[in-house]
Amino acid sequence: MLKEQGEVVNLARARLEDRAAIQRDLLQYKPKYVLNVAGMTGRPNVDWCEDNKQQTTRVNVVGTVNLVDTCYLEGVHVTNYASGCIYEYDEQHTIGGQGFKEEDVPNYVGSFYSHTKVMAEKLLEVYPNVLTLRLRMPISDDLSPRNFVTKISKYERVVNVPNSVSILHDLLPISIDMTKKERKGVYNFTNPGAASHNEVLALYKKPASFNPQYIKPDFEWKNFSIEEQAKILKAGRSNNTLDVSKLVAEYPDLPEVHTALDQMFQRMQKNLGLN
Repeated sequence: MLKEQGEVVNLARARLEDRAAIQRDLLQYKPKYVLNVAGMTGRPNVDWCEDNKQQTTRVNVVGTVNLVDTCYLEGVHVTNYASGCIYEYDEQHTIGGQGFKEEDVPNYVGSFYSHTKVMAEKLLEVYPNVLTLRLRMPISDDLSPRNFVTKISKYERVVNVPNSVSILHDLLPISIDMTKKERKGVYNFTNPGAASHNEVLALYKKPASFNPQYIKPDFEWKNFSIEEQAKILKAGRSNNTLDVSKLVAEYPDLPEVHTALDQMFQRMQKNLGLN
């Protein structure tokens, strides 16, 4: 995307926790902006982080702060692609009700992964050179292994709870624009609204009604409750809706999540040669 815009893009070689290597990369490339998409999410999922807490902390907390601090000393702006999986529906933020705003105190303690994201975000508050973008359940226009659609399509059972979703086709260009404008602070970074796992998988089985093509017409899935899910997972899973009014105020054309999902699955059909 950046190269298509005529920008010079360099892929850093340093690991986040290696300060000397980061300094070498900054000296070699002399970037105006750094985009940090690195992080430890665990493979195949965040349950891995429960058994590897030191490594998860080293990357998600120590490494992220190390990168931002090193860039701060060099006067370099950092866009940090973070996580919105730091909240859980509560009495003030119910399903279909008020979403969590950027300034709301994180209330989710169900996974160590989320704990590290909260710690890192708190530490980054003191740095004036960083833009933190909270993504949730990112979806791309293909079936790559890290695509949220790909992940949940491989589960035998899923919970049916509305959640905020980040459609990358819509949001990545915005993140680049925000970087070039050197925006600072924290933004909830999802499409407006919330979509349930069932809604996403129904479109995966059969995309929008105005498009006759299918992606996987024989796909079937089952639901189970959050309580049943907890019995088979080491770590819980965050369920929340983020308030994106701050983002939409600057980018009013950002499509609502259901419209965005329809559009995304049509692009996916084309990318997979199904239409």
